[in-house]
Amino acid sequence: MKTFVLTACGLALSAALALPAAAQRKSGPVPQRRPAHTAATRTTEPVAPKETPPAGGPARDFQLPARTDFTLSNGLLTRLVPYGDIPKVNILVAVRAAKVNEPAGQDGVSTLLAKLLQEGTTSRTAAAVAEQAARMGGSLYVGAGNDETRIYADCLSEYAPAMLALLADVVQHPALPAAELPRLKTDLKRQYNLQRGQPGTQAEQKLLGSLYPGQAYGRPLPTDAQVDALTLEQARAFYQAEFGAQRTAIFIAGKFDPATARQAVETNWTSWPTGPAPRLVVAKPATQAQLLTQDRPDAPQSTLMLGLPVADPTSPDYTALRVTNSLLGGSFGSRITRNIREDKGYTYSPYSYLDADYHTALWVQAADVTTKDTYNSLKEIVNEIERLQKTPPTADELRGIQNYEVGTFVLRNSSPGGIVSQLDGMHLQGQPDTYLTEQVQRLNAVTPEQVSALTRKYIRPEALTTVVVGDQKVIAPQLKQYQAMQKKAL
Repeated sequence: MKTFVLTACGLALSAALALPAAAQRKSGPVPQRRPAHTAATRTTEPVAPKETPPAGGPARDFQLPARTDFTLSNGLLTRLVPYGDIPKVNILVAVRAAKVNEPAGQDGVSTLLAKLLQEGTTSRTAAAVAEQAARMGGSLYVGAGNDETRIYADCLSEYAPAMLALLADVVQHPALPAAELPRLKTDLKRQYNLQRGQPGTQAEQKLLGSLYPGQAYGRPLPTDAQVDALTLEQARAFYQAEFGAQRTAIFIAGKFDPATARQAVETNWTSWPTGPAPRLVVAKPATQAQLLTQDRPDAPQSTLMLGLPVADPTSPDYTALRVTNSLLGGSFGSRITRNIREDKGYTYSPYSYLDADYHTALWVQAADVTTKDTYNSLKEIVNEIERLQKTPPTADELRGIQNYEVGTFVLRNSSPGGIVSQLDGMHLQGQPDTYLTEQVQRLNAVTPEQVSALTRKYIRPEALTTVVVGDQKVIAPQLKQYQAMQKKAL
């Protein structure tokens, strides 16, 4: 869930405003402020005329830095992108083995393996790995997602070859120590239980379970019993069956010598066995049009999550759909945010997003709203969708959103860490370089009519799965109103 600095600032401001009175009680009289000038005493000073800021220059296409690609004899792909002047390097090793590859009855085994990979190698303890990464001015982290296990590292430029050697040891020669298994499983259970206690996670689990029924993306967080049932033998078997060179890609960006980095990859990664061929499962999301609830007795807020399948990142519609999402609910100046936050005050931080995985995507709108305004919030969200379906945005409104999308796109790709993540995502989805180099042009080419048409095509209120986590005794009558409204719309 998102948090905002405004809350802390507001508290600090309140404390500051209360300070004079508190100081008076503790330290005697507070010095009087200097009186403001009256009309008779105020001096007249010339006021500089206000000027309109100059118009911004034309948006430029993103220029991907010169890149070197090569594939080792065992099938391992490497992409080198020298970028920037800061003497740092970011390295991402992506292995196509994760949640979608977990055997039946072994939910969470890919996450357990990711944690075990950080527990040392056959020649280095976990402490030695961490210390060596730190001495290079960097760090190393392993995480398992839906489609990939990613090993991230960063270091000072001169240590890039040494970091590539360390990563090779971590990935190719993991110790997978039995002694650490109880601690890691306890940590996993604690982590999952904390997540399950959050209403946002509860809503998300129900939504994904509805839209991806019987599929990996829709599986809930593993229970304590499922984590307890995982064994070291299962983690080792998952590594042996799913990890290998031809399922792996290395992305390197930052300030480094490409020839030296290539030599380090060839020296340390060529001997790794080819391993299994990539096996990526294309999920088939379902349009359910369900209303799902979970009771939170006496909760002051209802957590709303609405979603449905939309075009995936390989679709020609995806870029324009990003603009549509930002205009509708995915930016601070979006219509849904202005409506239920600024105008109505039902919520503080509503947001929508495109939840993309391998060749699939969902549009999701989320909000935590005051319990008594659950129906009103749902009604206004639907109203904004229908309004955009019927009437295209003005050119000025669309231009503001396009500027926002172009700006965030450039910012995401203005650092070595952003570049390696972007390259990994493109490699996973099978997207060409033009996805990056023509992105600004495509974002700016979206028309008001196209936004309205895509809303009609993809974001259809009658097809939404709606999840509400809240106080059942208060929201039940409101949800009956919501269902009646949906039937009326149909």
